[in-house]
Amino acid sequence: MTYRYANAVIVVFCKAPVPGQVKTRLMTKLSADEAAEIHIELSIRTLQLATKLQLCPVELWCAPTHEHSFFTTVAESYSISLHQQYGADIGEKMRNAMASVLDRYTAAVLIGCDCPSMTENDLEQALTALDRPNSCVLAPAEDGGYVLIGLNQPQSRVFDNIAWGTELVYAQTRARIDQLNLNFVELKQQWDLDTPEDLLRYRSGSVEQQLTRVTTVEGVNEA
Repeated sequence: MTYRYANAVIVVFCKAPVPGQVKTRLMTKLSADEAAEIHIELSIRTLQLATKLQLCPVELWCAPTHEHSFFTTVAESYSISLHQQYGADIGEKMRNAMASVLDRYTAAVLIGCDCPSMTENDLEQALTALDRPNSCVLAPAEDGGYVLIGLNQPQSRVFDNIAWGTELVYAQTRARIDQLNLNFVELKQQWDLDTPEDLLRYRSGSVEQQLTRVTTVEGVNEA
């Protein structure tokens, strides 16, 4: 397969769609099974997005185990490899994943699975931004976090001592990038789908933003 950015990689972080353990903030309006279905839809959409243009290799970093049937099923449908997340918190998991892939590639872009506003163009902009040495690219989120981070060499301090899960994540990460004197590029602001209000916002959006019901991948919602 020929990639536009053969020396780069897109890292997708994803949780197994176990009812009651994913998209729990949706469960004030949806059942655990319904929330898990939304997670599946978003995850499939993200994999479609990451692989559609064949920008670069794509790795799916899984939690709690890459052996879950959802992961093994999607790996048969998309050109991706499966890897295990490891670390005490999300910061340590991202740091470890980036260190691993940057031992094998010259640039890496890490995304999650719950950002319906992200486009292929955003991914390509991030990869292009990593052409300069000692670079970091971020896509801020409306809630104070970020939905994408890109690096072209391991930067463990970017992930250390950040107040994960709070509205301070982006500001603290941005300050750390300044301290490290990295070449920084900020992409456009995005939004995550976490709450029932976010789901309504998405459902009322453009056709291009609508969640795609997954009918071609069988068995993805098996526990």
